Amino acid sequence: MDPRLHIIDKRLQDIKRIIAVSGGKGGTGKSSVASVLALTLAKNGYRTGLLDLDFGGPSAHIILGVEGLFPEEDKGLIPPDVSGIRFMSIIYFTGNNPAPLRGKEISNAIIELLAVTLWGELDFLIIDMPPGMADTTLDVIRLIRRMEFILVTTPSRLAIEVAKRELAVLQELHLPVLGLIENMLTTRQYTGVADKAAGRQVTSLGSIDFDSTLEHAIGNVDKLLQTKFAKQLSSYHPLK
Repeated sequence: MDPRLHIIDKRLQDIKRIIAVSGGKGGTGKSSVASVLALTLAKNGYRTGLLDLDFGGPSAHIILGVEGLFPEEDKGLIPPDVSGIRFMSIIYFTGNNPAPLRGKEISNAIIELLAVTLWGELDFLIIDMPPGMADTTLDVIRLIRRMEFILVTTPSRLAIEVAKRELAVLQELHLPVLGLIENMLTTRQYTGVADKAAGRQVTSLGSIDFDSTLEHAIGNVDKLLQTKFAKQLSSYHPLK
């Protein structure tokens, strides 16, 4: 038995709620939702952490404009403060280089990151999950207990179908799903996403319009929080 597995629960024991932001298909905006949700919670006074576990395409650090930071070492790694968020990511160790991990290497990297990170007391830990339901995602589900899921999709039929499959897996595993966010709407017309997902008995948390200003706000937290995207997400998020 890997001794690090016993340490992970201890590292997470002082966190009240662990929220996994997931999307069955890449490109749905889950990293933006996870990052802005964490910022919104911190802005409202909650002790908040953000953990980017999308090793294949980490991007939360770009969204938050993280540069020149590294965790402090003190019998583990203390995530640096980023705009009021305790932020941890593999990019502290890989920099801008790719992390071509495979199979057991990914599992080992996830276990190591979870075992060494000292979160301390948090009201919320937001996790930017890997896309899809491959081994990486299943590893995270196995290693982190008490996770509640928010699913992010777009109006695209392809994205909805993939999200439905992920939802089915989560429900079969009896994992709590807070609901589904429909992102990047280009019209306020009825899209039917909630009804299409209703077959899987999931709550619609709301919809977010496509926001052309979001791209220009990436890397600047103050501008990010002023976007229509952030304001709509703030009005919808289920963690108030």
